Amino acid sequence: MNKIVNILSLATLIAVFSGCEDYLDRQPLSQIPESGYFRTAQDLEFFTNPLYSMLNVANVDREQNDHLVQMTLSEILIGGNRRTVPNSGGGWDWVHLRRINTLLARVDQCEDEAAVLKYSGVARFFRAMFYFEKVKRFGDVPWYDTELGTSDEALYKPRDPRELVMTNMIADIDYAIANLPEEVSVFRVNKWTALALKSRFCLYEGTFRKYHGGEDANKYLELAAEAAKAVIEGNQYRLYTAGGVENAYFTLFSQDDADAGEFILAYDYSNSPRVNHDASSFTMSAAQGRPSYTKKFVNTYLMEDGSRFTDQPGWETMTFIDEVQDRDPRLTQSIRNPKFTLSDNRPFPNKFAISVNGYHPIKFLQDVTKGYDVRVGYSYNDLPIFRYAEVLLNYAEAKAELGTLTQADIDISIKLLRDRVGMPNLDVAAANANPDPYLLSTEAGYTNITAANIGALLEVRRERAIELVQEGFRFDDLVRWKAGYCIDQPLVGIYFPGAGEYDLTGDGTTDLILYTQGNKPADQVGVEMYEIGTPVNNGGIILTEGTKGNVFFHSNIALAGFNEKRDYLYPIPINERSLNPNLDQNPDWVDGLNF
Repeated sequence: MNKIVNILSLATLIAVFSGCEDYLDRQPLSQIPESGYFRTAQDLEFFTNPLYSMLNVANVDREQNDHLVQMTLSEILIGGNRRTVPNSGGGWDWVHLRRINTLLARVDQCEDEAAVLKYSGVARFFRAMFYFEKVKRFGDVPWYDTELGTSDEALYKPRDPRELVMTNMIADIDYAIANLPEEVSVFRVNKWTALALKSRFCLYEGTFRKYHGGEDANKYLELAAEAAKAVIEGNQYRLYTAGGVENAYFTLFSQDDADAGEFILAYDYSNSPRVNHDASSFTMSAAQGRPSYTKKFVNTYLMEDGSRFTDQPGWETMTFIDEVQDRDPRLTQSIRNPKFTLSDNRPFPNKFAISVNGYHPIKFLQDVTKGYDVRVGYSYNDLPIFRYAEVLLNYAEAKAELGTLTQADIDISIKLLRDRVGMPNLDVAAANANPDPYLLSTEAGYTNITAANIGALLEVRRERAIELVQEGFRFDDLVRWKAGYCIDQPLVGIYFPGAGEYDLTGDGTTDLILYTQGNKPADQVGVEMYEIGTPVNNGGIILTEGTKGNVFFHSNIALAGFNEKRDYLYPIPINERSLNPNLDQNPDWVDGLNF
């Protein structure tokens, strides 16, 4: 394969055209010889190649939220004064935008008209992506579409209104859609990638305006549905199904090479040359994050017959073996469970030493029995940036939020996702007649949801959370839905009825022993032992009800809670506002500590 990173390593181009300086602090690239560059398609390709570094998603699988936690909680989850205004950084960087605007200012020097259109499309795709990240993070931001010098007054202008930025983003992405090639390419942007991006940011904007109070929400929702429908009707992509309902979802993310049918765009990793990431070590190493799904998230997986787990008698106190039986197969392809084995059929029990609350993720894990190395930096499976599954979900959600979702819409979107894992299709009429009370509860968190077809919309949100878990969407989803309060729920894990021996793989062998103080049994090879009521750092385990309950690793951390007035946007760094006094701060953020 042609590796994006290999292209990015062209030393001469990087030395001449790249740098670590901030966009607003640099001189314009006037030293580029006007007569010696931007003349050929190859010039334009080389100049735009570094923009692909914007796509690096090596750590996307470990974003903490109400569904995934680690040993050390993030500042967002802890909240309160743990979230402060930074002096610099914090996402307020403009280096990539400089390169984009430099190309667009000079692209007409190229004598190849087709190349001019194509690489202008590439640049404008990345400008739309760049500003999407800025709008999500900061709301209003300055819009720059030209090169700036150190004396330009625009350097010191205030933030432009969100509507102006979004309007320009749509113009950019529509240009990209019209001028990028249609040919499918997993590692290069094309027309379909641009449509996928449009569906993503228009869905975000439409729902953000709907739930936060803004104008023209439906306009953006309609644009999101149209863009997603165009990808569907383009018939260029399909869901990965190799391995059948019991393996396809897991294999999609663990295999070396991105599936060209489902991955609209992926970041390319390789063992030779080594361009790797840490997904497997993140999952398997006690020295990494020790990740765990939360009980509230596991509760949302349906039974394999399509019924709700939280309608089952005694679901709150089911032990691990019982609660993972007969569930949506994506659950047993996303966490360690009785069905999951490595390729040598060796049992793979949960280990609290490497998963703090016991729901141990395996998504993106590469099989160590096939020769993969789980040391830090030794994973090289390609990671998704745009996936056809997301486009299907974007379409269904936009239609549901508009109140126009039909069974036919579900049949070309959600049904395909459920077919992959052998799950019954979503019945729109039945869902609307009987909305899930658990998803509407304060525990699950969708208490402010509004739609004409609320039951079906809840099911689309369920499907999105499950299908896209660990792909970097969850916190953004909570922000746009104005559901930040979801992260204030207890971050707990597996339920245990008390002290005793536990078989977590279903093979008849004890994997875990919990004991009360003074009653520790003799050590056993391969068996984890924890004293109930003792902090984990002292060899114990905390349960929510004392001698029984859900594992509560973070019981000693007082969560300050999500600040509804402040935390939906990030703060503008202190130094940036000092350099440009016209930059106003986002609501309720105060320079220095936030108490």
